[in-house]
Amino acid sequence: MELLKAYVNGPSAVPLLYKTIGEALDDTVARFGDREALVVRHQNIRWTWAELAERVDACAAAFIALGLCPGDRIGIWAPNCAEWTVTQFASARAGLILVNINPAYRLAELEYALNKVGCRALVTAASFKSSNYIDMLQTLLPEAAHFPPGALKAEKLPSLEVLIRLGDERTPGFLNFADLPGLGTDAARARIAELRGLLQPDDPINIQFTSGTTGLPKGATLTHHNILNNGHFVGRAMGFSEADRLCIPVPLYHCFGMVMGNLNCLTHGACMVYPNDAFDPLTVLETVEAERCTALFGVPTMFIAELAHPEFDRFDLSSLRTGCMAGAPCPIEVMRKVVDRMHMREVTIAYGMTETSPVSFQSGTDDPLEKRVSTVGRVHPHLEVKIVDQEGRVVPRGEKGELCTRGYSVMRGYWDDPEQTAAAVDEAGWMHTGDLAVIDPDGYCRIVGRIKDMVIRGGENIYPREI
Repeated sequence: MELLKAYVNGPSAVPLLYKTIGEALDDTVARFGDREALVVRHQNIRWTWAELAERVDACAAAFIALGLCPGDRIGIWAPNCAEWTVTQFASARAGLILVNINPAYRLAELEYALNKVGCRALVTAASFKSSNYIDMLQTLLPEAAHFPPGALKAEKLPSLEVLIRLGDERTPGFLNFADLPGLGTDAARARIAELRGLLQPDDPINIQFTSGTTGLPKGATLTHHNILNNGHFVGRAMGFSEADRLCIPVPLYHCFGMVMGNLNCLTHGACMVYPNDAFDPLTVLETVEAERCTALFGVPTMFIAELAHPEFDRFDLSSLRTGCMAGAPCPIEVMRKVVDRMHMREVTIAYGMTETSPVSFQSGTDDPLEKRVSTVGRVHPHLEVKIVDQEGRVVPRGEKGELCTRGYSVMRGYWDDPEQTAAAVDEAGWMHTGDLAVIDPDGYCRIVGRIKDMVIRGGENIYPREI
């Protein structure tokens, strides 16, 4: 009998989308223009797809009028808010590469990230939690106050020229986000229209920093094709349509929010719902009830916090149907409560990494609960996965090894880091994840640890999970 190899691929009758994020927005507006696209509870915002697209186009024209060109990098340093999403879609529309900056970054990390990718512009919140972003930027850029907005020349961040802040207050050297719609000239709007036919799906559009386990953060560079398709197929795995309303309490600066959340909704015409600028279990429960959300995202600890909230029982969550749990394994008791008490009978589990846009495996809405808890589901459409030993050979199904992914979702590379890119993506196009996994005879995958965590004792490999 032939030994079954630990190799799987995702055959699909549904073709990959070969379009830019701007083209996807145009398509969704044409089909669902009058439907709600974005609800931001803490900002009291409620826009249809047509209204969102109007704001996106005005913002994109402003970026062009400020002198930004396709391929330039624009950073965003803010918690979840409407401006984040407008910037995400507008930068794609203008061909700019959006650089996601972790809201928790301190000064040294911010300086490193902006310089690493050579950001020409930065959209920033005024503050978040205990961080005062404006103070931090003024410390880093004491020259800002002496240059007109949009013409910064700074010693520590030589590529940075344009600072755009959120909120109503004025800061010397900064433009306000609310000023942007008035900046777009006729020439800039004409250029945006021209770019519709020039930008390509394989153009890089997003840089996300991954800390990895050692060294400085690396900038995973992703294309329209990478992230638009991944968002689309995450939604398909949950049975998404324009009737869905997705509650997104996970951060937008991470793939979970901006790809699995925003781009999933974009490709299906569903509504993006942000309960707050940061996670708070009570506002999530209030939002699901008030907005009749059909889907909810979170890591297991978020669901645990929602279920444990003292006021949980007073909320009507019966509108919920599905959602996605990712980021960590979910205990079965929690999964049962999510299904029974939160009505999420079709909740799915997903696994992936930033470098693969992010999702490679996802459970089905009809998989048995045990499978949804003990595995990360089966391989996503149009992707290949193999499990290899230390010599790089494919192991038999049921054996442990390193999980490698190949296909449309694999990043272009780490920004300006050919060495790290070559160490992560081999010559055959396989992304080496560093995760240890097992694929069972039915194609379900279990993640069992990290290669770097492995201990060799007496010639035997021992993994933390086993200890």
